[in-house]
Order: sequence, then C-alpha cells, then structure tokens
Amino acid sequence: MNNNDIVMACKNVGKIYHDGDRELSILSGVNLDVYAGEVLAISGPSGVGKSTLLHIMGTLDQPSEGKVYFQGSELNRMGRKRVNYIRNEEIGFVFQFYHLLPEFTALENVMMPGLCMGKKRSVCLPRAHELLAQVGLTDRITHKPGQLSGGEQQRVAIARAIFNNPSIVLSDEPTGNLDETTGQGIIDLLWRLNKDRNVTLVIVTHDEHLAKRADRWVQIHEGKASYK
Repeated sequence: MNNNDIVMACKNVGKIYHDGDRELSILSGVNLDVYAGEVLAISGPSGVGKSTLLHIMGTLDQPSEGKVYFQGSELNRMGRKRVNYIRNEEIGFVFQFYHLLPEFTALENVMMPGLCMGKKRSVCLPRAHELLAQVGLTDRITHKPGQLSGGEQQRVAIARAIFNNPSIVLSDEPTGNLDETTGQGIIDLLWRLNKDRNVTLVIVTHDEHLAKRADRWVQIHEGKASYK
C-alpha cells in the first residue's frame, strides 16, 4: 500500500485531561494509518484510551497534541463547516449502545443522516429500504428501537452508519452489549460490508479473537499504539 491509499492518519496524537491541579495523560505519541478498504482493529484494556482515540479520529473530540489527517488534509487546519461536512458525509459511526432515536422507526433512523443534510425524504427512502434489506431487516422497517432486539438495533445502526457512503466507518465495541451468537452475526455483517462494498472499518474491541481477524491490529498500551 502507498500513501495515496491512506484514508485517515494520526501523527503523534496525545490526549490530556485536567482535573483540578491533576493532569491525566490518556494517549501519548500515537501514530497510525488507516488504509482504504481494510479492517483495522484497535484493542487494549479498559480505560487505556481506545474510545478516546476513536472519538478523536471521528472529530468528536480534539487531540491535546499531534495531528489527525483525513485523505491527506489536516483536520485542525480546516474550518468548522468543512469538519462538520466530513463528520456527516465521510465518517460513519457504530456505537456499543446503538444511539438510535427512540421515537422514530428503523426506516426513519436509517434515513436520518440524509435528512440532517437537507435531503428530501423521497430521496432518502429508497436508500434506507435498500440498506435495511442488506442488513436483513426488511420486515422490521416500521418498528421503533424499543420493539427491536439488541442485535436488530445494531443492524439498524450499521445501516445508518453507511447511509451516506462514508469513506470510513468507526465502530466502538459493536458487540459489547450483545450475547456471543448475536455479536458474531454483527461481526459477520461488518466483514461482509467490508468485502462486498469495500467499506473501510476501524473497530475498537477488547476481544483479541476479533482483533486477530482484522487485516491489521493495533494495540494501545500505556497510551501508546503498537502494531501486533
């Protein structure tokens, strides 16, 4: 792979939190590249900074030091409007607890990224139907999150994450709230999306068996990243 294949890169990224007079360093000098079309796993013990790193990569948080690049451009040098566009259009998010809107149906939740960008409902509907069919939920499109199982909610969240054809999907412990069998189904779905649709995936996980399945594996230890 060459540098032209890099979707996202972290260069000497650090994160420090302040609690009164105390300074807590979560990440320090993290360097990693994410290549187009790959599955990159990030693992490490609880509290080591995995989710913090993912939030920084997804522009939900900012590093205390270092730089994050998206398709070769430094995010910190971009205006807020451009960063918001990248977050909404180019980055998909899948969280452990789904973060679906409880008052809306599965179909409406999947359409939300498009609706938030000002697209007409009539334009968003066919795309949402297509994605829900791909994740195996054609018969659940009118159900609200409270009427869906955990695995079904996560499938809706995955469909929502890829609605805008993002360049990269960031997934934070996508199976952490599911039983083993359901979780395996979610992982198989993510891998299928990667292979069939060339979706670039970054998956934060504490599960080393899952991490070993990825194309590459980064482990966070004492705030630093190293490749396994």
